[in-house]
Amino acid sequence: MANHKSSLKRIRQDKVKAEHNHYYAKTMRNAVRKLRAMTNKEEAAELYPKVQKMLDKLAKTNIIHKNKAANLKSSLCRHISSLA
Repeated sequence: MANHKSSLKRIRQDKVKAEHNHYYAKTMRNAVRKLRAMTNKEEAAELYPKVQKMLDKLAKTNIIHKNKAANLKSSLCRHISSLA
């Protein structure tokens, strides 16, 4: 266990930040899952900008890697264009 006040505070802060990051990462995963499950092209195209914005924000704040965000956006765009 930590012996210094500053390290105890750092542990508390890290726990809060991890919980915050987990919430947003889970929300992003659910949004991506929802978009991939869609079969209607118009609905998917309507939801895509919201998911794209979410991915960009999470990449900017280092919750997910910027390349992961780019890969997800690319695969979702391909999914939408393949819908009939």
